Amino acid sequence: MAGVTTLGVVESAAGVVLAGGRSTRMGAAKAELEWHGSTLLYRAAAVVGRVVDGPVLVVAAPGQALPELPAGVEVVEDPVEGLGPMQGLAAGLAALRDRAEVAFVCSTDLPFLHPAYVRRVLRGLTADAEVVLPVAHGFRQPLAAAYRTRVAGLVAGLLARGRDRPGMIFEHCVVTRLDDAALLDDTALASYDPELASVVNVNTPEDYRTARDREPPEVTVRRTGTDIVRAATVGHAAAAVGLTMDRHVVATLDGRRVTGDEPLVVGDTITFRLT
Repeated sequence: MAGVTTLGVVESAAGVVLAGGRSTRMGAAKAELEWHGSTLLYRAAAVVGRVVDGPVLVVAAPGQALPELPAGVEVVEDPVEGLGPMQGLAAGLAALRDRAEVAFVCSTDLPFLHPAYVRRVLRGLTADAEVVLPVAHGFRQPLAAAYRTRVAGLVAGLLARGRDRPGMIFEHCVVTRLDDAALLDDTALASYDPELASVVNVNTPEDYRTARDREPPEVTVRRTGTDIVRAATVGHAAAAVGLTMDRHVVATLDGRRVTGDEPLVVGDTITFRLT
């Protein structure tokens, strides 16, 4: 994605993934939860990275150990622990303020986040909007939304006054809201994620088990011919057609070379060739 076009203005977009939550109801760090051979955090960062052309930042709690991340993903630590997603949002936006005008911000626990959703939300920015806030399934989605990085100062100011709920941001800036119909007016999103599963998060062990038990996405594999398989990663897609991801197998997705850990989504086409 070269940028976000807003009334003739092309802006660079970055990504922020919040990984520092306490995960009280889950009983374990969500960032480290296994997801088809990888982790929820790896998947979220990789999916966001497929869309934005700027940096992708993971915001961690102070001293938090993180699992492996996709190549090129950066880590920023919250300066203060225990202030919730508002603090992570402030830290992430502040770290990007001089590098990108816009950031897609999400939590780590969105296992079905689709690139088409990220693109649709970013496309909702207009020249005067400071936030694009999806209202999917009747609920606001502040941790699957787009923010102008200049909002960092506003968020920090709210936190300094003890106003630590994300909803408070929207009282002080220009917000574009996208309901289900507005989100699904995007042809790609309507085709690949008509139920808006992109905003489904996992808060409890039961949520996680239910999500983990879903069938992997249906994807297209091209080698000598074309196959339709179900696979959560490029490595799983390779195995489904009898390949092992080693130095002799080159995989490409969206015109770029990818590793076996690359997460897949509905609608993907992976091409394998032997060297």
